[in-house]
Amino acid sequence: MGLRIGVDVGGTFTDFLVVDEAGNAEIHKTSTTPDDPSIGFFRGLQKAAGRRGWQLDDFLQQVETIVHGTTITTNATLTGDGANTGFITTKGFRDVLNMRRGLKEHQFEKYSPPPALVERSHIRAVEERINVSGDILTPLNEADVRSAAQYFREEGIEAVAVSFLWSFRNPVHELRVKEILEQELPGIYVSLSTEILPQIRLYERNSTTALNAYVGPVLTRYISRLLSQLETRTFTGNLLIMQSNGGVMSPQVAQRFASNTLLSGPAGAPMAGVFYGNTHGFKNVITIDMGGTSFDVALVKDAEPGVTTEGMIGEHRIASPILDIHTIGAGGGSIAWIDRGGLLAVGPKSAGAAPGPACYGRGGTLPTVTDAQYVLGYLDPAYFEEGELQFDAGAARTAIDAHIAQPLSMDPVAAADGIYQLVNNNMAAALGVVSVERGYDPREFVLVVAGGAGPIHAAAIARELDIPLILIPRESSVFCAAGMLISDLKHDYVRTCAMDIDRVDTGQVNALFAEMTENARQTLESEAVSDERVEVKYSADLRYIGQFNEVEVPLPHGGELADRSVRDLCAAFHSKHDSLYGYSMPDADVELINLRITARGKTEKPAQEKHERSGAAPNHALLGSRDAWFDDGFADTPVYDGLKLVNGNRVTGPAIVVQPTTTIIVPPDFALLCDEYNNYLMYPVTRDIDDLINELR
Repeated sequence: MGLRIGVDVGGTFTDFLVVDEAGNAEIHKTSTTPDDPSIGFFRGLQKAAGRRGWQLDDFLQQVETIVHGTTITTNATLTGDGANTGFITTKGFRDVLNMRRGLKEHQFEKYSPPPALVERSHIRAVEERINVSGDILTPLNEADVRSAAQYFREEGIEAVAVSFLWSFRNPVHELRVKEILEQELPGIYVSLSTEILPQIRLYERNSTTALNAYVGPVLTRYISRLLSQLETRTFTGNLLIMQSNGGVMSPQVAQRFASNTLLSGPAGAPMAGVFYGNTHGFKNVITIDMGGTSFDVALVKDAEPGVTTEGMIGEHRIASPILDIHTIGAGGGSIAWIDRGGLLAVGPKSAGAAPGPACYGRGGTLPTVTDAQYVLGYLDPAYFEEGELQFDAGAARTAIDAHIAQPLSMDPVAAADGIYQLVNNNMAAALGVVSVERGYDPREFVLVVAGGAGPIHAAAIARELDIPLILIPRESSVFCAAGMLISDLKHDYVRTCAMDIDRVDTGQVNALFAEMTENARQTLESEAVSDERVEVKYSADLRYIGQFNEVEVPLPHGGELADRSVRDLCAAFHSKHDSLYGYSMPDADVELINLRITARGKTEKPAQEKHERSGAAPNHALLGSRDAWFDDGFADTPVYDGLKLVNGNRVTGPAIVVQPTTTIIVPPDFALLCDEYNNYLMYPVTRDIDDLINELR
């Protein structure tokens, strides 16, 4: 087994985690290169090679697997830089895509729909009709399709999405359209709804298929460029791409299902939360990941991250399964500003990688969260990013003074503290969205902290929500990259099978499950996954008749549905409906809507080495002290080298623990313990750590 590398391209930094055969990990960071993320990708690999004294080509020959989380499709969607896209649909339904749901998304705000993925003039309606039973009522008018192809050629269309009214019941017309388009427009990227999302609900299916076409060529070009450069540099290992559902896939599958990467980067965090939580037997965790641009939150219950089919990206619906991650604009680069009411605000705009915060000395002039951290004494240039950044202390203070302190008639330090407190409140509110608003008590969860900036704010967030225990992995600053390395290959399949639960045709259901299972096994086989490493889970979407939304319920007896398992499935639906919404109606009629499977190809997981317990005293790791702001004043605060802390060492606040790529702030009312894996547990000094661990298991 060779080296394994996780790569996470963020808005400000690109993170690298290199793990060797013994489980030893190295962390590297480079600035993200937004114009071409592959530049930052190879710079990071070069940095990792140089650390070992190797040339890049020699280093890559030792690499077995690279797992890559990319923001290429996310950025293309958010910035409107996707492919010039055409859309073909059933005659009479041309405007469904851009009409969306026909509802105002934000009821009490001035609101305009987002820019359309596909211009109305690029939507072509063709004559065809298949009914709800899958029967052909009107044959496909191939002349209409060829006319659309001719128009697309004239308009320079790069990709075409195809979504007919009832195509998920019978894909024959969509498949024929693809054949014609490939004849008329060689090399065109074609996205079929019957491949991307063959299920009921026309707008959701249209939108997901259009998104896949919109970002497909962008991702295909990027992956092709990466593969070509890796091949040139003698890389013979596996490149895997992180998916939005928490799994990974081969580059070839990623190019077909490009929309599955729309939340590729953040998806690593919940998976890492499961991994690190399991080291102490914690099944219920909330992960937070504070990077340079955004703050991502996810709740993990019973070691399973939440999954949703109601995701949005750039205010466009993505209905394929994605991890339920709540994101706000609160990163280290988030800009502080004063609103029209004269109140302090932070984010969502970010200084990004270029020019970055003012203190980076790269020409930034606007005050950011990182600048506030610096003014408050939390960051030390000698240890931040391995000392590679040339910090500009004066620029940080000047930016806060000019844009915040003077307009509000405040001292610059008080203004920096205000920025710090406000972003903490914003982040605590984001945790409330995934916990309190969904019926979970955050006090029953462990807070698993990630991101280079996350541990600076962790204690304040936990205090706000009364979360009793914080787990900070030593690899916190590259948390998503770590999550990618422990993720399995994973593919989701869905088929609509609408029928009353009392009249379920078990033969039809089992045939659809068998069809999806075979498709999944073929896909995993193409990704070199042996049959014994395949795990398949089965579920169904149910709802009370008359409801709009469904509830996904696992099948109680695997992939074979029989009369007994139908009853058990219905009972499980009532129970889950009650836990989600606070009520159930056992006597009401229930209907089955969709069948789903999730197929996993198990991958090798990096080992976590246990270390011998040492004494509690951390004096050997003491670097010195510096003034840092706590509560309402500066205090002379001891600074410890985190890489020298070992199992059993206990640091009592106030204290600062530094690593080359992250900083941990331990307030006066908290203590920090280095555990047997050399990760950190932070908790209130009034609590006993052993009692806390036992309570939260």
